Amino acid sequence: MTIGSVHDVAGAALAAIEVSAKVAAVRAARAAWLDGQLTHGDGGEVLDPGARGRPARPRLVPPRELRSRSLAGPEGRLAAIHAVAHIEANAIDLAVDAVHRFRSMPPRFYDDWLRVAEEECRHFELLRCRLHDLGSAYGDLPAHGGLWDACASTADDPLRRMALVPRVLEARGLDVNPAMRERFAAGGDHDTAAILDVILRDEIGHVAVGDRWFKWLCAERGLAPEVTFTRLLTDAEVVVRPPLNVEARRAAGFGDDELVALAGG
Repeated sequence: MTIGSVHDVAGAALAAIEVSAKVAAVRAARAAWLDGQLTHGDGGEVLDPGARGRPARPRLVPPRELRSRSLAGPEGRLAAIHAVAHIEANAIDLAVDAVHRFRSMPPRFYDDWLRVAEEECRHFELLRCRLHDLGSAYGDLPAHGGLWDACASTADDPLRRMALVPRVLEARGLDVNPAMRERFAAGGDHDTAAILDVILRDEIGHVAVGDRWFKWLCAERGLAPEVTFTRLLTDAEVVVRPPLNVEARRAAGFGDDELVALAGG
């Protein structure tokens, strides 16, 4: 028995204001989808990218207003954990937005992005608990909204979304994670280092999901993936800068020639 559209249920998760409510909505949506209770390809009005729900805190500021702190000290480590938690909170929204917004994709697309959304929920909760252990909370520090800006700029085309979010923004997370993890471990914070290990493992899979659907969409449109990706980077004025986590990017689907070209960026 169906109870509604997966796109509407994902939209409800997107509109949830508190992250705890969003996490619960994501888990309920995936359970209902896996149970065959949701249809796809239909549904109500598509939300404007600016209509997502988000809590009043953290306060959003331009990136240049965020203080740069060294990971050598406790304040810097706390700020880094908060920043990663904010990235994961936005990643939940980006995953459910793909389910809500792009309604002409095969069912496996919705399988993939609901799974990604649920894994992003788990990452956020691990980091939120870690902040609590350290006497802080998500929202105590300011953050920036740059990651979510990519939703609006790619809302018109799943090809652009798959190229510029998983294959650029999330792939950048693969590049920076290992060095951050080592700094936490060197400072004796092995609990946070272990969380970053979980995130890296899962994020390789998330980038691979984006890579797979980017290439699927290219095939559907008769486009060459590497040429198309380079064009989309140029159009968006995005430069991918080294160092790259070549091993992780290769595991996520980047080809050797492409990695060589990106490393020269």
